[in-house]
Amino acid sequence: MAENNSNFMSGVPELLILRLVREKEMYGYELVQAIRERSNEAIALGEGVIYPVLHALERDGALSSSRKTVNGRSRVYYALTATGAKRLDDLAGNWSRLTGAIQSILVSGVQHA
Repeated sequence: MAENNSNFMSGVPELLILRLVREKEMYGYELVQAIRERSNEAIALGEGVIYPVLHALERDGALSSSRKTVNGRSRVYYALTATGAKRLDDLAGNWSRLTGAIQSILVSGVQHA
């Protein structure tokens, strides 16, 4: 999706981050790469988008963080909290309803009066 679709993409970075960290703890750049790979390059969010969202989610209690050293590199890993799991469920439900509604319109076509 083009990055200029910012209104339509509102909330998508948050949804994707929460969904990915539900699977395992991840650090920021790992999330950037995972989103790009798992969307088959359709969604490319840079670190300038990911890190502010991570910090906001942590501030809101949806994520917890811990600093770990792996292969000599110190990184901040993020994990989903119970609050984050609830937020993910809400966001995923809203997104599913929206995409279902759009799909209904695409499939049925629009009849003109």
